[in-house]
Amino acid sequence: MSPWRGDRLLSQSEGRIFGAANHGRDGRAEKSPRGGPGALGEKGTWSHRCEHSAVSSARGAVAMETAAVHKTAHHSLVGLSRTGDPSLHPQTLGLQIPSVRQPAGLPLDLSENLLQAVPRKAFRGATDLKNLQLDKNHISCIEEGAFRALRGLEVLTLNNNNISSIPISSFNHMPKLRTFRLHSNQLICDCHLGWLSQWLRQRPTIGLFTQCAGPSSLRGLNVAEIQKNEFSCAGQDDVTRIHICSFSSGSCPAMCTCSNGIVDCRGKGLTAIPANLPETMTEIRLELNGIKSIPPGAFSSYKKLRRIDLSNNQISEIAPDAFQGLRSLNSLVLYGNKITELPKGVFGGLYALQLLLLNANKINCIRADAFADLQNLSLLSLYDNKIQTLAKGTFATLRAIQTLHLAQNPFICDCNLKWLADFLRANPIETSGARCASPRRLANKRIGQIKSKKFRCSPKEQYFIPGTEDYHLNSECHSDVVCPAKCRCEANVVECSNLRLTKIPERLPQATAELRLNNNEITVVEATGIFKKLPHLKKINLSNNKVSEIEDGAFEGAASVSELHLTVNQLESVRSSMFRGLDGLRTLMLRNNRINCIHNDSFTGLRNVRLLSLYDNQINIISPGAFDTLQSLSTLNLLANPFNCNCHLAWLGDWLRKRKIVTGNPRCHNPDFLRQIPLQDVAFPDFRCEEGEEETICFPRPQCPQECTCLDTVVRCSNKHLKSLPKGIPKNVTELYLDGNQFILIPGQLSTFHYLQLVDLSNNKISFLSNNSFTNMSQLTTLILSYNALQCIPSLAFEGAQER
Repeated sequence: MSPWRGDRLLSQSEGRIFGAANHGRDGRAEKSPRGGPGALGEKGTWSHRCEHSAVSSARGAVAMETAAVHKTAHHSLVGLSRTGDPSLHPQTLGLQIPSVRQPAGLPLDLSENLLQAVPRKAFRGATDLKNLQLDKNHISCIEEGAFRALRGLEVLTLNNNNISSIPISSFNHMPKLRTFRLHSNQLICDCHLGWLSQWLRQRPTIGLFTQCAGPSSLRGLNVAEIQKNEFSCAGQDDVTRIHICSFSSGSCPAMCTCSNGIVDCRGKGLTAIPANLPETMTEIRLELNGIKSIPPGAFSSYKKLRRIDLSNNQISEIAPDAFQGLRSLNSLVLYGNKITELPKGVFGGLYALQLLLLNANKINCIRADAFADLQNLSLLSLYDNKIQTLAKGTFATLRAIQTLHLAQNPFICDCNLKWLADFLRANPIETSGARCASPRRLANKRIGQIKSKKFRCSPKEQYFIPGTEDYHLNSECHSDVVCPAKCRCEANVVECSNLRLTKIPERLPQATAELRLNNNEITVVEATGIFKKLPHLKKINLSNNKVSEIEDGAFEGAASVSELHLTVNQLESVRSSMFRGLDGLRTLMLRNNRINCIHNDSFTGLRNVRLLSLYDNQINIISPGAFDTLQSLSTLNLLANPFNCNCHLAWLGDWLRKRKIVTGNPRCHNPDFLRQIPLQDVAFPDFRCEEGEEETICFPRPQCPQECTCLDTVVRCSNKHLKSLPKGIPKNVTELYLDGNQFILIPGQLSTFHYLQLVDLSNNKISFLSNNSFTNMSQLTTLILSYNALQCIPSLAFEGAQER
């Protein structure tokens, strides 16, 4: 089914560049301190003097887009056009460093980037920062108090920048400072810098080679050697200067184009909304990217925005205040995403909005007050979603609505939807041909043409939709959702087998008791937290897939599950962290995999398991005590495994004889004289090792991506031309080297590696950081971002990386 298509609302002028010029990088080569960026003004600040082209009035623009929608609707109901805009993030100004919240003791290496200023309170919250490297940037301004919070700082590098003046006493609050570099700048040694000479003389071992660039009489002289009376201001010695960095309102991201108030970031591979955008922009185009969420206040700084296009991304989550404060916004395009629910109040305050396109998503629930503030909305498209019912009064506040698209939704036309038929008859604005999906007697009939008396809820036609029984009263969406696409849901069973699925569906009905995912193409069981939302789940069937990895904690929250079937997959090892959360598990089927050994930690925590099948694997060694934690075990199938019955397996024969456990009599495969003899029938002396035969130690095979090298918990993926994180990085990684690659963003998956202590992303192409770039990385002690193209750092970039 095709979503409705419509043309863009505003003109796409590609004229004058809006914001910043391009910046080239010279690898690790040291740049001249006098070489400023191409678009710098006289004082090293960005000059934004672009004139905005006239934008057509909101009503006229909406009329244009409405006309385009109707035109294409006339041609076989093709659908609204799918264009996509990468989301932008507003939290920062200019090429500067807003408030940075750092974890305790974290060295922060920001050298060799494009930073241009250090504003006041830049490092607020980083009181334990010990090492700060800002050398080889384009810093021309340091505001008073910029470093005041850094009382524990030991290393500060500011060399090779464009600094001409520094506020008095800027470094007086750093009693532990032992390394300080300020050379290769543009210091003007006038009366305002006299304090620095005395400060350096009091610390003769640091700040070496700090020299004046002006006035001409002092050029090239060491600041520390100049006498106080030589720092003059032409008779204005008593003049005090307040250092306030003057910045333009944002800049154009390096990967985007900016012209006439339009920021165009279409199809740039973005996974997050860029920060530090021009505050005066009127339109942002972020379509055709890989953006997954819209964070809180994502656009709140851009008060002049009139159009946002985020279509054709991967958006599944929207913060309730994502669009807060956009009183001028008249067009919001969100079609072609993975949105399942609209948060309460997400459109609050958008009084000027006239066009809202939500088609081609997975929305299953609309709150009755979702559109309460949209009195000026002219066109609303909910075409091609998963909506089964709507609360009475959902569209009551849409006083200006002219066009409504509701087709291609699985509407259940019972008594709860009678109001909609009445509404559409009184207001013939639904032009896409919305029809009933059920009950059968009304299937495929247009809702607006059905008589009111046909909408009834007789006992035979009682369609239970969790969360909608009092939906019209409380205006809330409930957590339950409709059946996943292509799956079948009957009673409490979700049938998703034989669908060529590559991963577990993101949303499942809360009432699910049995989940059938067998006969698909799932390779990794990811730790998404999906099972925390399924309190009634009893059975999971993942048999006949291609599962080679189960992420640690993948089954967290699945305490009620009693059966887990993983038969016929590609698992090579098992560890207890794979099954964490399966506290109530009684049956674990692992037959027909590639498991080669069982160690002491394989099944720790599965105290309730009664039946464990390891039939037909490649097991040749089992560590002593491997099954001791399985306190309830009554059936253990070890048949069809190539056991090596040497002295190291003698314990198992004795263990099998003493335990009252059904085993099926597993047999030896090696050595030859014991082949096909049941283990429990082999005499203890016959479990022998040849002279010099070493014990085979059974540990889980360490994971390591093909592109990388791994040693213990250190993973090195340097200089591999990577643009995204390779698959297979072990979850317990503590040091991750990604330097010398092609990353343009901080990989979002970093937040899943909770034990990371060091991350090296130097020598990449990263030009901006998103908020929460390092969420859940509370163990991080070293972060290297040098030799990138960073222009600014959002205030929440390091949120979540703080010590707990």
